[in-house]
Amino acid sequence: MNSNNDPNHSPLRDVAQSPEATARYLADVQRVLLDIGKNLETLAIETRVHLRKTHVEGDRWYHARLRALPVEKALGQVLKNLNNLTEGLEKSAYKRRAHDEAVVNTLKDRKEKEIERQRKKNPPTLQAAPSAPQEGAQNQNSGYSGPTSIYDLGRESA
Repeated sequence: MNSNNDPNHSPLRDVAQSPEATARYLADVQRVLLDIGKNLETLAIETRVHLRKTHVEGDRWYHARLRALPVEKALGQVLKNLNNLTEGLEKSAYKRRAHDEAVVNTLKDRKEKEIERQRKKNPPTLQAAPSAPQEGAQNQNSGYSGPTSIYDLGRESA
């Protein structure tokens, strides 16, 4: 159905439908952006060196630096935005995969909630209490037949 002759076909539609393909695509874009970032870092350093070296007659030692600051700040902002963009790509690939896992787990969660709802509506019937022990026999398993305080222990604990 997705043929190259279809005017509505978009290659990114296939990528968007698979979390693995989306992650691969975003990783490729991130790799390209990181390469561009390395080049921009080098450009920023070289620009800084050149601009701070450029003195005009009559300048004091800090005038070249002051003239260079707006350019340095602009390149620094571009690098900051680029780093935020690459972090966002990582986060979006993670969230895409988490979305698919949530979709898969939704049916199972709904079944579990329905079972829990049914259990709350129809609580299990209580079993009858066991019959009382005979008067002559002492039942050590019963929690009600033992002493109630340490003073009631008497010689039994010695």
